[in-house]
Amino acid sequence: MNIAILSTYPPRECGIASFSKDLRDNFVKMGKNVKLLAITDSGASYNYPPEVIFEINQDERDEFIKAAHFVNDSFIDVVIVEHEYGIFGGLDGKYVLDFAAHLRKPFILTTHTVLPSPNFRQKWILRGLGSAAAAVACMTGRSASLLEDIYGVPKDKIYVIPHGVPSFKQKNREQLKSMYGYSKRTIVSTFGLIGPGKGIENGIKAIGEVASRHPEILYLVLGETHPSLVKKFGETYRESLIDLVEHMHLTDNVQFVNHYLSLDELGDYLYMTDVYMTPYPDKNQAVSGTLTYAVGCGRAIVSTPYEYALEILGNGRGLIAKSSNNYMELATLIENIIDNPTLKHSLEERASKLGKTMTWTSVAKQYINLMGLVIQNSARGNGYGSVLQAP
Repeated sequence: MNIAILSTYPPRECGIASFSKDLRDNFVKMGKNVKLLAITDSGASYNYPPEVIFEINQDERDEFIKAAHFVNDSFIDVVIVEHEYGIFGGLDGKYVLDFAAHLRKPFILTTHTVLPSPNFRQKWILRGLGSAAAAVACMTGRSASLLEDIYGVPKDKIYVIPHGVPSFKQKNREQLKSMYGYSKRTIVSTFGLIGPGKGIENGIKAIGEVASRHPEILYLVLGETHPSLVKKFGETYRESLIDLVEHMHLTDNVQFVNHYLSLDELGDYLYMTDVYMTPYPDKNQAVSGTLTYAVGCGRAIVSTPYEYALEILGNGRGLIAKSSNNYMELATLIENIIDNPTLKHSLEERASKLGKTMTWTSVAKQYINLMGLVIQNSARGNGYGSVLQAP
């Protein structure tokens, strides 16, 4: 099976790039031939690895068309399009439609954002891609319902395949704390590429509420600032967070780990974590790789009520606030876990049980099975819908 993935890709740093790298690596382990059509952001230059066979400047519409023709003339059997509005050029990323319109090989659409209230163009783009795709993969049942009800994707085209979890090596929490100099601290953590949409301000304020009663608490904000944010504004956002910490006299309770985390290092930080927090303010967030990783490590999790968290942390797998912007709620939930070891153990057990079903090996197998079905249907001459250009 010869596979191409249209996506961002390392060394470009973003969540979709990490997802595609993990997916590709697991396909290769299963003996598949996988190549990348890598999308490069404007003005950037990356030293891509050999598996990247075509590079697309995201702001150049013609390059999406050229990429489609390149695939048409190649050995590729099937394409996976990793869709997130922000990684494709044009208004709302509409240039991806040019790729789909000129592609003559079957493709699977993987949806990383499924908005419940899209604008006209966003709806048009996803509806067009869904029509042209041989299959549409999403990561939650909630997203599947939206694809059918809002975007008109036929139910028999929709497949729910979870976000993958790396095979982290489980380690002892207290030994890790000692190794990193955090002995006797209660660790709360959040990780990912840092930016205004992550709600870190509310996370810091929540820690401020808890610290007076639990002075041993330490909030680790893990990860560097999102590169696109640094390119436009430098480190002004991170500096504003540091100013907030100093203003609230929390320098002993909040620490920033401002660099890219290797998988091993990330595993260490997650396994030393007592409470993992996602304070995201966007209720419509359909996927969170960082939350998935925390579930995979079996952490006790506190979250705001965004779409992905509501599904993943349901049935007692996590504690979810009622409001997206109430840091007092987050503080109360964090403190509930700290003060109740039985609750903490229960949350960890339930998260771990789910995490074991979301390994990258399992996820890759599901995609391979779906691709096999798509290739088989394509060989039989099954056609799919045409693509209309977005306005």
